[in-house]
Amino acid sequence: MNFWDYLAARHQQLLADAYQHASAVFQCMVLATLIGIVIGIFAYRSEWAGNLATTATSTILTIPSLAMIGLLIPIVGLGVAPTVIALTLYGLLPIVRNAIVGLRGVDPALIDAATGIGMSRTARLFKVELPLAWPPILTGIRVSTQMLMGIAAIAAFASGPGLGNEIFRGIASLGSANALNQVLAGTLGIIILALLFDAAYVLIGRLTIPRGIRA
Repeated sequence: MNFWDYLAARHQQLLADAYQHASAVFQCMVLATLIGIVIGIFAYRSEWAGNLATTATSTILTIPSLAMIGLLIPIVGLGVAPTVIALTLYGLLPIVRNAIVGLRGVDPALIDAATGIGMSRTARLFKVELPLAWPPILTGIRVSTQMLMGIAAIAAFASGPGLGNEIFRGIASLGSANALNQVLAGTLGIIILALLFDAAYVLIGRLTIPRGIRA
């Protein structure tokens, strides 16, 4: 069976795996974004706190994804839970780092002006600082998403959802007629999803970033 025949015969399963893969990455990115921005807000005013936040989140990335999921299985079991925890942790570094850089890069004159018109610290944060820091934060989200698309494939090791199952089935059946087709279908599916997500982020950037502060 050639590759196109394989896609035609397995398209329903591949679409289901692709949906699960995209859903898992999307949900984990929402969690990583919320957690990462909160960490950035608490850390950006202090040099040592910022260094601690970036060091801690970068240390997580040094743990091999297979080892991370393997360590989580005895704690939370197989399936969705280890996938969500691992992907969320891996997605933090670019968001935390860019949130800190973005918030520190806001022009102090604008903050002083906001203070001068009576804005509270919370109001300055949400109405001035975060909107101006949004472009680098969005860049961090894009980088994290691209990373998680590939890492999510490893979730199949823990019976997690997504296109990694297709890749693992192909690897497990090397030498069979469809082994290469399975690995190729899973890999191409992940690449296509990554491109679609990135295109969506470009659109979000155009809709949410004023033209005057676009990079």
